[in-house]
Parts: sequence; structure tokens; C-alpha cells
Amino acid sequence: MSPRGRPSERGTLLDLRGILADNRIVPVIVSDDPSVGGPLSRALLAGGIQIAEVTLRTPDALRVLTGMADTPGMVVGAGTVLNARQARAAVMCGARFLVSPGYSPSVNEVAADAGVPVLPGAATATEMTRAIDDGHTVVKYFPAAASGGPAALQALSAPFGMLEFVPTGGITQVSAATWLGLPSVIAVGGSWMVTPDLLRSGDFTAVTALALAATRLPRPEAEGARA
Repeated sequence: MSPRGRPSERGTLLDLRGILADNRIVPVIVSDDPSVGGPLSRALLAGGIQIAEVTLRTPDALRVLTGMADTPGMVVGAGTVLNARQARAAVMCGARFLVSPGYSPSVNEVAADAGVPVLPGAATATEMTRAIDDGHTVVKYFPAAASGGPAALQALSAPFGMLEFVPTGGITQVSAATWLGLPSVIAVGGSWMVTPDLLRSGDFTAVTALALAATRLPRPEAEGARA
């Protein structure tokens, strides 16, 4: 997330950092069924989660995003945004923020021009340095589990104390608390409460229950705060 984005015609720049800090969990959605958008948003809201990321990995992902964006109270962003074309399309469909799996200057530029925040991917020291140079303060750490897990991020975050992280990729209901216990982690992204099987079956009651359980994960103790 960068402070360089300009206010858009829809209003001032979204306080994405504040929303991440309040929710701590970002459901990562992979679906090609536009009909799930409304019910899924309502199920997550009923479980206490007000933010979600719809990944652009399926042909109808933008229609899913639009359906979720139409639900009052839900802040929906587009994930797996790989280029400027996808970024512009996502904003047109109602994305309130953009998430890229790697560091993409073109996606960052579209986000700044549109006045929406972006979570750029940064998994290496080089990418993190680039993010800082470009004014970002919150980045996505992906693929989190495959990149060495919490120990690797803890080591990387030591020289990058000005960054906060949203680890995503391979995080489960069991491991989420460990990630959230890291002082540098502001939120985690995960799909365990919005699995493709749950969405295909329309089991939104289960989505709400899993979302509620995620919001009840223990918060770090005061001594875990960043120095």
C-alpha cells in the first residue's frame, strides 16, 4: 500500500491499512460463479469480516467481484492482478483495492492514477527495498508458506522495520495464529473459510461459522508489539 495514490472521483483514498488492522483476516476467493457474490459477502459480514479479495484466476472473476462490491459494508479488492489492463478492469468493476502476487510497477501506477490502494507482492529483500523506495508501507508476502514460513518473514522483517506484511499462500486455520503473532504482520490472507467446495455447494452457513472463528483468533500480547 502506498501513500502516493490520489483521491478518486468516488472520494478519498480508502484506509486499507486501518481495515486490515481491524479485520486481520482477508478471505481469498477463487470462484467463477457470479451468483455467489451477494450471498458470500453477506455470509462473511455475518461472521465479522468486512474485507475480501477476489482473485482474477477465473474467466468470470470480475463478475464475482462486482456482485460482492454491490453489498453494502463489504470492502472488496481484486487479487492476482498481473498487469495494467487487469488493474483498470478491476477498478471499473468496483475493486476498492488491488493485490499483485509480485512487484508490478504498472499495476502500482494504475492504482495511483485511479486513487485506490495497492498491496504489491514482495517476497525478497530486493522487492522489499523497491517497495520502500516507491513509498509503500504495507506489502503482500507471497507465497508465504513456500517462502520459508514465519521464521523467514521474521528474519526478513528485521531490516525492513518500516514495512508491515500481509502473508498469503498456504496459510491455514491452524497456522494463521502463528503468522498473526509476528509483530510485522498486520493481517493474513487465506481461503480456508471460502474454499471452492463451500462456494460450489452454497454452504454459506459454514462460511459464516469459519469467518467467525477466524475473527476470534488470539491477538498478539502487548509484549509482541513492534519495537
